[in-house]
Amino acid sequence: MRVKKITILFVIGLEMMLLILTGCRDQNDTVDTDSRNRIESQEGFYKDYSKGFLEKFTLEIPVYERASEGWNTTDNFYTRWIQREFGDKYNINIKFVSINRSSEVTDYYQLLASHKAPDIIYHYDMPQALAYYSQHVIQDLDLQEIAHYAPTYWEEMGAIIKEYGEVEGGNAFFFAARPEADIHATLIRKDWVEKVGMKMEDLTSLETYNEMLLKWKQSGLGVGAESLKKNNYIFNYSFRDWPIHETENALYSDIGIADLTTPATERYLRNLNYQYNNGLIDKEFILRDDDNKTKAEFVAGKTGTFSLHLTSNTDVIKATLQNNPEAKFAILDPQALTPEGYKPQSRAYWPFGLVMGINAESSDVERIAVWMYLEWMIQPENLLLLQNGVEGENYTVDSDGLPVSNPNFDGESMMSSNNNKDYWALVTELPEYSNPETTRQGFIRSIAPVGYEYLGEEMLRIYEKNAEFRTPDAFYSVVLHKVNEYKADLDAIFQELYVKIATAPPEEFDKVYEAAKNTYLHAGYQDVLNEKEAAIRAGYIR
Repeated sequence: MRVKKITILFVIGLEMMLLILTGCRDQNDTVDTDSRNRIESQEGFYKDYSKGFLEKFTLEIPVYERASEGWNTTDNFYTRWIQREFGDKYNINIKFVSINRSSEVTDYYQLLASHKAPDIIYHYDMPQALAYYSQHVIQDLDLQEIAHYAPTYWEEMGAIIKEYGEVEGGNAFFFAARPEADIHATLIRKDWVEKVGMKMEDLTSLETYNEMLLKWKQSGLGVGAESLKKNNYIFNYSFRDWPIHETENALYSDIGIADLTTPATERYLRNLNYQYNNGLIDKEFILRDDDNKTKAEFVAGKTGTFSLHLTSNTDVIKATLQNNPEAKFAILDPQALTPEGYKPQSRAYWPFGLVMGINAESSDVERIAVWMYLEWMIQPENLLLLQNGVEGENYTVDSDGLPVSNPNFDGESMMSSNNNKDYWALVTELPEYSNPETTRQGFIRSIAPVGYEYLGEEMLRIYEKNAEFRTPDAFYSVVLHKVNEYKADLDAIFQELYVKIATAPPEEFDKVYEAAKNTYLHAGYQDVLNEKEAAIRAGYIR
């Protein structure tokens, strides 16, 4: 585990450097690009920049880098279009800053420590956003300023910002909208299910799923997918008792720090150990540490399942069909991964998408430009192009007024593999239309490739069926310092320990698991739990 230890020291070093730099910075050192661009605010008056800024400056916008082959995250048709339509109009140079999705926290700490971070600091996880706040790298916000420069955005998100954006008496965060839906799914090779004499309807529990995996193995078809768990810990929800107790949820549901010590995790790991030792899953799962590696196994026909964010222009189905033209696909119901007697629980989202703050080193005009950028982007005509591309090229419009994707388009305005979401996710997680039914149909088309609309319909059916079993993580309204202190260490230690448990001989499972729990608790997890308990008692959750 030497590489992981080096990584831990590297991240800790970045955090310490960041604290030193932010601690030494005089709060009055932030200087505008030009004094003539300085905001003039007095008694509710804000300067008018509708005709542009007098002096040109650079606005740096983060965008996730997902290692999509052939896609330039920071320079493409859409980044250039944004520059023409927004940047040139307001005399702003728009610079997109690539943030690797699989190592975003490390990327941000590097950029912050070197004073090169973009003007927006964001994350999908509130605890990590609070960590940035605690390190003094984001500004306090003037909510009236947001409402003035981004009235449409404020009308949409103002109530959410007021309710969730306040921390320790100050306004710290703003958010993207999150309509009630989800694009995460697990694809399964339906043809494999049928080849072993089963139907999708037969997969009603984890026991029947394991039975199917055994038949796959015996038939020489392949195995179930498995990947190395890191950074996103929601693996044990279907193994929890239902209904889950509020305090238990507040203590152990944490997308950023894994739970290793509860009975639910023990049940999960016992099943994983069974699957591993019986050859039902990818034996090299420790090497599958990103989506592309897991996807490659599915495309090659080595595994029969693949979890992903499904979008209409995903290439996984097309790529799999090139290797096996007879392949058929279905959506795996989470019920199939749930032990008998348990419920298909999952993590409910908070009522917002990205959690965002303004870089503490950003000038007044850069901050104002962010609000103007959100206001520009949230306009329907701009979202339409960013989410669908160019009419007549990327898509056509049907009789209901909905975009119909052109699956064969590969011209200049070709979109990213997730329909450009990493650009428009600053304002919303999903496309929305004028009425609920249109939005529903639009959602199906946005997540399902042409010809596979049934996948989108099945995703929605399953999502609605399991709605009662989704529970949001507790929302802590106070900085959890122990979470910030131990997160990087515990992430690496958890990986080492859970892999050791999963691959242990079955007869050694109990001994290995008990030793791992003790190690994990003493490595800082007990301190994290103690701090959460104190916050719960003090009423800092909702």
